[in-house]
Amino acid sequence: MRKFALSALALSVGLAFAAPARADMNVAVVGPLTGGYASFGEQMKAGAELAVEDINAAGGILGQKLKLFTGDDACDPKQAVAVANKLAGDKVVFVAGHFCSGSSIPASAVYAEENILQISPASTNPKFTDERPGGNIFRVCGRDDQQGSVAGAYLAKNFSGKKIAFVHDKQAYSKGLADETRKAMNASGLKEVMNETVTPGEKDYNALVSKLKQAKVDILYYGGYHPEAGLIVRQMRSQGMGTKLISGDALVTADYWKITGDAGEGTLMTFSPDPRKNPNAAALVKRFRDKKIEPEGYVLYSYVAFQAWKQAVEKAGSIDTDKVAKALHSINVNSVIGKFTFDKKGDPSLPPYAFFKWSKGNYEQIN
Repeated sequence: MRKFALSALALSVGLAFAAPARADMNVAVVGPLTGGYASFGEQMKAGAELAVEDINAAGGILGQKLKLFTGDDACDPKQAVAVANKLAGDKVVFVAGHFCSGSSIPASAVYAEENILQISPASTNPKFTDERPGGNIFRVCGRDDQQGSVAGAYLAKNFSGKKIAFVHDKQAYSKGLADETRKAMNASGLKEVMNETVTPGEKDYNALVSKLKQAKVDILYYGGYHPEAGLIVRQMRSQGMGTKLISGDALVTADYWKITGDAGEGTLMTFSPDPRKNPNAAALVKRFRDKKIEPEGYVLYSYVAFQAWKQAVEKAGSIDTDKVAKALHSINVNSVIGKFTFDKKGDPSLPPYAFFKWSKGNYEQIN
């Protein structure tokens, strides 16, 4: 019995001094996984999951495997803050998110306070990086002042003499994009005939449509997301209107066509040059499609957020947020959408926005 006790004691002492296994490195992706914008959350989740899978298959980062947490903010600012606080409690060191600017901006204050590195694949409102609460805030997408500049110039060039109305849903992304587009269009000498707002989540926009019809609006520029845009188009067509809808990157989901059907034919939108067409992304695009996932919209941008963070961590030799942020400003990120750098605000040096046209259920770049 005494011999057994001594052996047990020796075993316990040996275990106490054994080198502990290295814990997983906690990372996260956050977007709207429920609600009207859930298709974008699914895009982000798909990109993040394959990025983590690839990083782990290659041995992880600094000898540690990644453990992916998924957060659902439903594009609601309060829920976004709650998710950010939960991730801080989960000891997450990096967040790819959020999608809606109205979520990313308040959540960024939490990440700054908790010293968590944040890279948004999709939040385009300038305030996200212009008014960043700390040095830990980045994005791998463009900005609405860039997007609006392209859209406004296009409107002025192609629709001179037409009656143009602006409508947005009052959310941070939506208002910002509409304002920037209108500003650029006005600067090019073209004035709108109407400015209106709507409430997101409603189903009946016929009152708005009747106003547009009465004003004989030729072009409707909509700042907002695909569910409302799709319903407005359908209701314009039901009132016999041929008015063309033009919008931004929140229409880059097949769900837009599911809402509109043929009524969406000819819809125009701005988005970054289609990342699926980038030669650097060809092999990855095939892998997504082999998994029955179409890498539309922000799938590849979410993958890129992880690529950028990984390269910065390896450059820094640490997951310390301050060191990683410094590295992000110093490296030339080699990604599936090409090489780019970050400026002092945390914005990427990516190609300018382009115009896309919806036709027969798909969108294609037209310029």
